Amino acid sequence: MSDVEFERHRPQLRAVAYRMLGSLSEADDAVQETWLRYQRADTSGVDNLAAWLTTVTGRVCLNLLRSRATRGEVPLDDGEPDVRLPDPVVSPLTGPDPEQEALLADSVGLAMQVVLDTLTPAERLAFVLHDLFAVPFDDIAPLVERTPAAARQLASRGRRRVQDAVPAPDADLAKQRAAVDAFYAAARDGDFDALVTVLDPDVVLRADGGAHPARPTVLLRGARNVAGQATLARRLAEHVRPVLVNGTAGAVAVIGGQVFAVMAFTVTDGRITTIDVLNDPDRLSGIDPAAFGV
Repeated sequence: MSDVEFERHRPQLRAVAYRMLGSLSEADDAVQETWLRYQRADTSGVDNLAAWLTTVTGRVCLNLLRSRATRGEVPLDDGEPDVRLPDPVVSPLTGPDPEQEALLADSVGLAMQVVLDTLTPAERLAFVLHDLFAVPFDDIAPLVERTPAAARQLASRGRRRVQDAVPAPDADLAKQRAAVDAFYAAARDGDFDALVTVLDPDVVLRADGGAHPARPTVLLRGARNVAGQATLARRLAEHVRPVLVNGTAGAVAVIGGQVFAVMAFTVTDGRITTIDVLNDPDRLSGIDPAAFGV
């Protein structure tokens, strides 16, 4: 059993676990559990160790997701999900560091992670492993206890949910940034019409304040509703610093030397289609504002 060999694959395994779980700490736990299983297993007959480790990580994550569902922590498909945002990956404008780069490979932003939380555990596993990490359905099928054809259907359902709920973001980061800057300029000025103009008509705003009553959970839909509730954006505008959140245009609000909120935006055709705001102080405490020149 080679420690060096496992460490070579750790970045991809952590990326798989993050897509599956939406939690950086749980992703690290899943990779550690994969390491323990690797240590106990005889892999001398394994031709493709990367694929073997990826499927082991997938199985560990699937068990964790099923445990969440048993405890009622995963939203059901027949109602509006609770707003609990995944952990964001926040980077300076200069770009992610190498560890973050590996974590975000093939990512399309935080909004995709939000939608992944609405999939069933089996759909999520099939979609993530196949569509994001090119694992064959023959290898996925045993994990979900289905045939390869059934695993393909699971991935297809997951893919449709993601595509329907998450518009493809503009590839040009400068175009994304222009829309986000316009949003905060309009918020600072209290310009309702300008806010509506920069927002997609069907924009979705999600805010996750955790268990803190002073930072309520919010779910709003529609440009006029979001613009009409832009009080927080107006209050935070002077404290905002531009960053990348999961590789797309975003912002952090730094107040009193602490990160007060992280805002992730999806910009499609020059308009903002989703705004995800994490302002749970318990989950933001580990983000160092000095990383963003504050």
